[in-house]
Amino acid sequence: MTAVMEHQLRKIWTLLSVYYAYMLEYRAELYFWVLANSLPIILMGVWVQAGQKGNFELSPIEFIRYFLGVFIVRQFTVVWVIWEFEREVVEGQLSFRLLQPIDPVWHHVAAHVSERLARLPFALGLIVLCFVIYPDALWYPSIWQILGFTAWCAIAFALRFLMQYTWALFSFWTERANALEQFSLLFYLFLSGLIAPLEVFPPALKQIALLTPFPYMVHFPAAFLMGLPVNFVQGIIVILIWGTVFFIFNRWLWRRGLKEYSGMGA
Repeated sequence: MTAVMEHQLRKIWTLLSVYYAYMLEYRAELYFWVLANSLPIILMGVWVQAGQKGNFELSPIEFIRYFLGVFIVRQFTVVWVIWEFEREVVEGQLSFRLLQPIDPVWHHVAAHVSERLARLPFALGLIVLCFVIYPDALWYPSIWQILGFTAWCAIAFALRFLMQYTWALFSFWTERANALEQFSLLFYLFLSGLIAPLEVFPPALKQIALLTPFPYMVHFPAAFLMGLPVNFVQGIIVILIWGTVFFIFNRWLWRRGLKEYSGMGA
């Protein structure tokens, strides 16, 4: 058992080190990727102004902390696997991955994890700049909040990756599988808490949103980090249900898709 585990760990380390080196080659591009995911920082200013003039559950300082939390969550949970997988299928590059003794998905997982490590310095710089601009928003989360936030970011990334990878498998049948992701993105942007905190939603809409997987990818970890009340039990149940559904659907599409794959695209 020890030898098997050591062998698996060597595989994991090799994949991570290779893709980390690959990401560092494009570190200038990584800077623009971080900026492209800075929408929460922009929305922060909008909601701070709204909080000063309107009557909301969150104060202007809480809006700053919330959107800063959203920005941090986004740095750990952004996913692009559907575009990479679609290109591999359309161009026939998936054939080479299928010859290797590991599932092709682990190449994408390693690339995503390595990219997180490579972009971390840029993200930290923006966070520090935010506190320089809004010094009153500086707060110190507890160890419990930091550990829970880190764990939930990992869960959110896993579910986001699983959902997008499931849509990506439609590349076996169509060359525009990313259209499914674009459609799903509409619900993600609105219901996840990326555009607005769920605290400003009408009660009925908030309850509907909490039955979908989207709030648990952004709002839930961001709210937990800043100290807002969250329902852990409900979150775990919803995540398990949606994760199970997408995992079963994913494996079924993978088996059916391999039968359709010709080596030169769908």
